[in-house]
Amino acid sequence: MKNILFFLLFSITTFAQKNTLKSGDLLFINIDCGEMCDAINAVTQGYKGNDFNHMGLVVATAKNEYYVYEAIGKEVVKTPLDTFLSYTQKPVYVGSLKKKYRYFSEKAIQFCEEQLGVPYDSDFLYDNGKYYCSELIYDAFKFANNNQPFFKLFPMTYKEPNANTFFPVWVTHFKKQGIEIPEGKLGCNPGGMSLDKKIKLRLYINK
Repeated sequence: MKNILFFLLFSITTFAQKNTLKSGDLLFINIDCGEMCDAINAVTQGYKGNDFNHMGLVVATAKNEYYVYEAIGKEVVKTPLDTFLSYTQKPVYVGSLKKKYRYFSEKAIQFCEEQLGVPYDSDFLYDNGKYYCSELIYDAFKFANNNQPFFKLFPMTYKEPNANTFFPVWVTHFKKQGIEIPEGKLGCNPGGMSLDKKIKLRLYINK
């Protein structure tokens, strides 16, 4: 009987720990936005081989309400957690800063709050006054780290794997934007950030 009670208590505690979110946590998800998301997934790698093409930064209020700062649609927004989670039916992962870096969270949240309403970066060009999802998070933690890089930037590619041809969806997209495809320009993506050694990932069970 004691063993059964211990197992139940351990299971409940473990479940609660898996579902505990705190301000400063990062949420990594895989949404379905058609060919563009498919192209992103094809050339980026995430934690344990997962596909991540969107991410956001968690903030908890004094009333225990949870929101996620994200760059999506037309601009940077502060989205209720349940709405953010509803974007996908696929597994959601939480990235928590390791203990020695947790003090960065407050300033990163402050930065995101100040960016609300900043236009979405459909050009996918770093440092152009607009933000795509991982770019917002990159700059938030750069700000928190006294304007020194916290995450890493890597050369971006819009070409099909093992080929020298661009994905048709990117050709169409950047033609519409009126700019050249920024092949090789420095940038970031959710998958790459999920591999950073300064955070620890775990599966989030939304029940």
